[in-house]
Amino acid sequence: QVQLVESGGGSAQSGGSLRLSCAASGYTYSRYCMAWFRQVPGNEREGVGAIDPDGNISYADSVKGRFTVSQDNAKDTLYLQMDSLKPEDTAMYYCAALACPKWLLRPSQRALDLKYTFWGQGTQVTVSS
Repeated sequence: QVQLVESGGGSAQSGGSLRLSCAASGYTYSRYCMAWFRQVPGNEREGVGAIDPDGNISYADSVKGRFTVSQDNAKDTLYLQMDSLKPEDTAMYYCAALACPKWLLRPSQRALDLKYTFWGQGTQVTVSS
């Protein structure tokens, strides 16, 4: 059972930065897609950014150019660097993982659009204007 623990959330001013971390453990397969999602109460969960085992990264249009997904495989840790934050980035942020065999990733398949099976508990990000 994959376990995911997020950290790094908090408060920031508009235009500021935060970095989220997601520590993963319990891997039972060699290839995982990893992703960040966010959710505001009353809204559907929204994909933010994702990385597949081959290093391909996909982003939501709303965060392109401002957020960066990265991964430290040696530490089994996923990161989300959030720059130029806006009040509309305020949400609970979740880390997610999915076993990603090669056949799952067609040439046009974005990791962000996959259905993830493992989820962390979330970390709150609040951006004030």
